[in-house]
Amino acid sequence: MPMHALHDEHLDHDLATIRIKNLRLRTYIGINDDEIQNRQDVVINVVIRYRAARAVQFNHISEALNYRTITKQLIAHVEDGRFALLERMTREVLDIVMQHEQVLTAQVEIDKPHALRFSDSVSITLSDSREDHIQTASVGR
Repeated sequence: MPMHALHDEHLDHDLATIRIKNLRLRTYIGINDDEIQNRQDVVINVVIRYRAARAVQFNHISEALNYRTITKQLIAHVEDGRFALLERMTREVLDIVMQHEQVLTAQVEIDKPHALRFSDSVSITLSDSREDHIQTASVGR
């Protein structure tokens, strides 16, 4: 994957991006009888942004966002779950990521390989951010 050049006005020097790429899991996903009764493959990609200044400064896991912990939570939730819709599974995975207070923004894409004839996969992508949560909370008051 090529790296894109960033101009200084776009750089936030302590903002880190974590990418969990092609996490391949099996779960119950779908509405047809065979989908309800048989596990299917899904491929999960997650992009997480968080402030990493303390992790960089102290070089210790206690100061970093632990992507291993997040990944274990995602595996347990997806493999133990049953989902009618890809949209619902994607939202639930995104919610798990956003439960971690250090996460500023996150994007989750989940592919369902071979969901359509003549297609490699069908995917759903959802995003969320702390700012969205703050705005939603203040609007609801």
